[in-house]
Amino acid sequence: MKEVTKEVYLKWYEDMLLWRKFEDKLAALYIQQKVRGFLHLYNGQEAVLAGALHAMDLTKDKMITAYRNHVQPIGMGVDPRRVMAELLGKATGTSKGMGGSMHIFSKEHRFYGGHGIVGGQIPLGAGLAFGDKYNGTGGVTMTYFGDGAARQGSLHEAFNMAMLWKLPVVFIVENNGYAMGTSVERTANHTDIWKLGLGYEMPCGPVDGMNPIKVAEAMTEAIDRARRGDGPTFLEMKTYRYRGHSMSDAQLYRSKEEVEEYKKIDPITQVLDVILDQKYATQEEIAAIDQRVKDLVEECVQFAEESPYPEIQQLYDVVYDQENYPFTPHKL
Repeated sequence: MKEVTKEVYLKWYEDMLLWRKFEDKLAALYIQQKVRGFLHLYNGQEAVLAGALHAMDLTKDKMITAYRNHVQPIGMGVDPRRVMAELLGKATGTSKGMGGSMHIFSKEHRFYGGHGIVGGQIPLGAGLAFGDKYNGTGGVTMTYFGDGAARQGSLHEAFNMAMLWKLPVVFIVENNGYAMGTSVERTANHTDIWKLGLGYEMPCGPVDGMNPIKVAEAMTEAIDRARRGDGPTFLEMKTYRYRGHSMSDAQLYRSKEEVEEYKKIDPITQVLDVILDQKYATQEEIAAIDQRVKDLVEECVQFAEESPYPEIQQLYDVVYDQENYPFTPHKL
């Protein structure tokens, strides 16, 4: 694994804090009805992304995930202002304002989206990996899904083909315990989701998804295996989300005490504790990072609110383009 230095810890802290504050602001904008539709927040699961990015090669590796997908593209290098603009439905957004919360996408940064169909991204991730193997790019695809999606039949089809063809893919289930609102204990007669990989003789195992070090270690091993041509790995990131499944979730299936208990192992707090214990930064330097994050989030909001909405014409531009059908002239 790449060395986890002082600089890595400081980057983890700033990145995870940005992702947390970015989504806290989204929650406020949602209440103001500036963000419409569904809004699924990642609060509490940031270590899963931070650890993975440390193990990835962002010049060739890909990522695909479900609809809890606002911060992943930021981690992959997408301008957070454009992500905010997409969430507000503006023309400057990552999908020109037409994807919204559940469909952030950036081919340029190899982030292949949020997907609204539960489990729909699992076979797509295998397909992206097949493309890398066929074209010999050396890239590996990180395919994320939630514990609810682990019950979809397409998972088994994708696992089988990925092992058969030794595809360069890492399957990651982010097990936050509840899917939409039903605990893992009520969806299957087993609670160790990682064991699904055993039926395909796929390397698999559980990971502490609240600790970026543990995530980075597991992801490094899985990515190295895939890049060698030895095929996929299935990892179960045991994590927790502090907010509901979406903003419309009343969270009647869990207690406030349970949430507070998990906040004691908050990934951001864990990283900050190491920074302070190891004297990687002073309180003044931490305060400067906090202010930098706050300023960037406000800059994102200002950019999004000042950006224009898409023109009506754009609806026609993105449907199809046909040379012998001149009745819908294209501008894109």
